[in-house]
Amino acid sequence: MRKIVESTFVTLNGIISDPQDWSGPYWDDEYMGYSMKLMDTTEALLLGRETYEGFAEAWSQRSGDPYSDKFNAMPKYVASRTLKETTWNAELLQGDVVEAVRALKETDGGDLLKFGTGEFSQALLENKLVDEYHFWVCPVVAGGQRMFDGQELAATHLELLGTTTFKSGIVVHKLAPKA
Repeated sequence: MRKIVESTFVTLNGIISDPQDWSGPYWDDEYMGYSMKLMDTTEALLLGRETYEGFAEAWSQRSGDPYSDKFNAMPKYVASRTLKETTWNAELLQGDVVEAVRALKETDGGDLLKFGTGEFSQALLENKLVDEYHFWVCPVVAGGQRMFDGQELAATHLELLGTTTFKSGIVVHKLAPKA
């Protein structure tokens, strides 16, 4: 069975929107090393529509380094009610997205790495489909959208699996849902 790992950037005040605008100053060798380690066991990406569209535009233009090359080459599975077709080595999850992800988890293969946090993430959380969370807390405050802001959500308790602190100030909390 595959494992779903969600990787989310967050500010000190809980903002998750537009990480490309505030996380860049903290991307150093430690950041890249941790990112590459996450990719070691990843075989495919799991993305919501907004993240897919932003990533496809930005990442398809990058190449020539191990991270970008692997990121671009791996399959992508996209949750969307509005997209009719995809590019960038991606395919749409068909039918009920929760059932499609359950079926995908049951297939053989490496981890599914999920980026972006929104309605799709909430559905995965509520249905206990995410096996591990990596919250990258950046030492910055910003305005924007908070994770699950204004959405009905039952409390989900998480177990701390580990914490990694970078010299840049990023702290990654690795957590798993409590059984």
